[in-house]
Formats: sequence, C-alpha cells, structure tokens
Amino acid sequence: MRLRVSIPAQSLELLDDSGMAMRCYEVSTARKGVGEVKGSHQTPRGRHLIRAKIGAGAPENAVFVGRRPTGEIWTPELASRFPGRDWMLTRILWLSGMEPGVNRLGDVDTMRRYIYLHGSPDSATMGAPGSIGCVRMRNRDIVELFDLVPPYTRVDIVEHAVEAGDWATLGRPAGMLREAVFVREQGVPADMEYDEWDPRSLHVLARGPGGEPIGTGRLLPDGHVGRLAVLPAWRGKGVGAALLSRLMAAARAGGMASLVLHAQAQAIDFYRGFGFVAEGEVFLEAGIPHVLMRRHLAV
Repeated sequence: MRLRVSIPAQSLELLDDSGMAMRCYEVSTARKGVGEVKGSHQTPRGRHLIRAKIGAGAPENAVFVGRRPTGEIWTPELASRFPGRDWMLTRILWLSGMEPGVNRLGDVDTMRRYIYLHGSPDSATMGAPGSIGCVRMRNRDIVELFDLVPPYTRVDIVEHAVEAGDWATLGRPAGMLREAVFVREQGVPADMEYDEWDPRSLHVLARGPGGEPIGTGRLLPDGHVGRLAVLPAWRGKGVGAALLSRLMAAARAGGMASLVLHAQAQAIDFYRGFGFVAEGEVFLEAGIPHVLMRRHLAV
C-alpha cells in the first residue's frame, strides 16, 4: 500500500500493493508551489513515508497546535477570533523524506519542516493550491485515510498528472510521444506504430507541471495494454507507474477479468511489480525482445 499526491491534479491516490488505485481524494497543496527548502512554504517533492500518525480517536474538527490537541473544536466563530491561524484539524499524518539531499537532512528535511497530511476546515477549498506547505484534506477524507494506512506507508509527491480519453482527444500528443520513444529512440518502423486499434482504445496521457505531454499508454477493448511510453527525462519518476495504474483501474471499472501485454524484456520487473506474470518464451516484436505477461483482476 502506498500514496501518490499529484501536484498538478491536486489529488491523493491510495494504491494497493500491486499499484491499483483504491481511493482518490481532492487535496490542496502549497499556494507557493513546490520546493524543499526550509522556510519556503512550498510542498516538497519526491519519495516520503508516514513517520507518525497523530490524533487517533479525536473528534472531527479537533484543533491541533504543535501536533497536540488544544481542546478546541473548529467552528466559524472560532475561526473569526483567530483569522491568521493555519488550521490543522482532526488527524495528522507526519511525513518524512526518503531522499538525502533532496527531501531529507539539512535545510531540505521534510520532517523538520513539519510537513503533514492533515484535516482542514470545511471552508477550505480543495482541488486548488492553498496551504503553506502541507497537504490539506477534507476532515472526512483524512479520517478514512488515517484508518487505512499504517505508519511507514510510502508517500510519493509528484509533478505529473494523468488523464484518460479517446484517440480523437489524445491522439495528437500521444502519437508524438510514441514516435519520439518507439520510432526515433528504439528504431521501431514508423508504419508499425499506428494500427486499427487506436481509434477503438482508451488512451492515457501524463502531463508535466507545465501541461506538457510526458508519457502515454493505451487499453484495447479485449484487455491488451500497450504503447506505454515515457520521455527519457521523466523515467524513474513514477510516470510509467501512474499510467499503468490508471489503465488497470479503467480495466477493472469496465469489468475486464484480466489484462495482457507484450513487455519489452528490460521492463519485465517493472510489470511484475504490478502483479503481471510472464508466460512463454521471449519473442521478437519490431526487432525487440518481448515477453507475454498477464494479470488477473478482481472486479
């Protein structure tokens, strides 16, 4: 089980051990954007974990200061008396960075910056940046999440978001990405890249912080996953995982019993991490070694 916070989407996903999305919540990250330096009032990026869970059993809207309950319950009247207070309510999940020099130790230490997932007043806007560094959630959502995740659950805070759509909507940017990765980088013949399945498939597109396309993939009506491509600069940053997770969730929502794909040999371990199992021998496709892999879905 792990969490993924998308800065562009202003969302938090709860994923199971195979990368399948179990819950998705609207959140609010920092008004000043992303950054790791102490005093920046920005939301840190990268790999984190939940170091401490605070507030078990507290009533909804219980007020915390310095991670301790004050005995107050937030109300509009209380808020009017303390207009400058940054309200932390109901539950707190205290984050700790996992990447030394990036979000751990020194002036970039997430835990020493007191970055939390926490509840917020009902008046706080979700789905848009507004905090001073933490990840704000609705009270009912933080209560649910608090009960679902154990300490040391991994939390990835990323600068990409994934959208799904048809070929008419996403075909132009998806095609440009596929040509960049498969045709120009990997040498796949251009006439093999497009086929009759594109107009009949669900496509996913990952965009970076400026809205630029950075990755894509597709799901055929018969449960085949394919054309998963991520630009080189974004590899190793969770983009492929986010794309595949979205495709898996769509397949499950559509009642598919299983998924199948042709994995490039160098990507077998990546797909194994999502519950795919290799079947048969290695074969060549477009001159590249592949293995057929399958994953059964619980629908």
